[in-house]
Amino acid sequence: MSKTTASAGEWDVSAEHAGKTICQVLREFLPDQSWRGIRKLVERRRVTVSGVLCLDVARRLTASETVFVAAVPFPAPPDDGDVRILHLDESIVVIEKPAGMVSLRHVAEIHWPIKRRMQQPSADESVLRAVSAATRSKRNLSSLPPRLRRQHVRSVHRLDRDTSGLLVFARSLEAEQSLVKQFSEHSVDRVYQAMVVGTPQQGVVRGRLVRDRGDGLRGSTTSETEGKPAATHIEAVESLGDYALVECRLETGRTHQIRIHLSEQGHPVCGDAMYRGPEGSEPISDESGVPRLALHARLLSFEHPETGQRLQFESALPDDLESFVNRLRADVAEKSPETKTGRDS
Repeated sequence: MSKTTASAGEWDVSAEHAGKTICQVLREFLPDQSWRGIRKLVERRRVTVSGVLCLDVARRLTASETVFVAAVPFPAPPDDGDVRILHLDESIVVIEKPAGMVSLRHVAEIHWPIKRRMQQPSADESVLRAVSAATRSKRNLSSLPPRLRRQHVRSVHRLDRDTSGLLVFARSLEAEQSLVKQFSEHSVDRVYQAMVVGTPQQGVVRGRLVRDRGDGLRGSTTSETEGKPAATHIEAVESLGDYALVECRLETGRTHQIRIHLSEQGHPVCGDAMYRGPEGSEPISDESGVPRLALHARLLSFEHPETGQRLQFESALPDDLESFVNRLRADVAEKSPETKTGRDS
């Protein structure tokens, strides 16, 4: 169903729109807008595709995606100043990635001019620029082609665009091989904090995840041969009325694993527009008012690729999520009998 108001609205992309550019489809959705007006909507940060800001007027759509045009521009994205370097040596770089920043630049965007790429920075390029500064390189390493970039920074895992927290990059082939081996052997400790709807039971969720569970989304399957095994350890930390703060320790690290497992348990992550419950069920509502996906990579621990020393890094909840949690705590305190009794006395 479409919902429109003047030059704003939300639409589902149908099969007939698949393969068309965002501007072509928006021209159909907003026939009163000129081509120039449509381009301005994209360039002025008013368009998202399935919850992700779209700045590419040539972006082609696929069926089942959702196009949203906001009435006002979305806030500016995080930049290099929002990326905090926690550790940098000749083998690795560990950072705190802000929400709203992709971990890796998409291959189709790597050859964009630097000015265009800076409109939507990526964590890997921010790290490359940090390495440039730390090594006093006369070159901006983020402007190098992909093959040469890998001589300086190599990705070994990712965080979703709207997930904040700890991320490690390798700086050599040897470091990359060591870290990839540790991730594949599940010897890397990764703990996430999330705010969820309701309060989930503590324990381990195990299953197999597939790319399409039947409704176009990644999810669990009952097949014993399809998909990949996934396990998430869930611990409820604090109940806050209709919501709860939980910690999730990854035993495996599949795409969207935590979001899928929590959602399929009936406790989707607050702010998650994609995974809202088990496949085939009515979407679970989220009236929390959270400013973004409430998921944060809090702890990361692994063996240093060169020294073998066990390293551990921790990251506190960012200000936006901390404020959100504090608001929920205040709401719970406001409704508690003790608070009311204290006021009446």
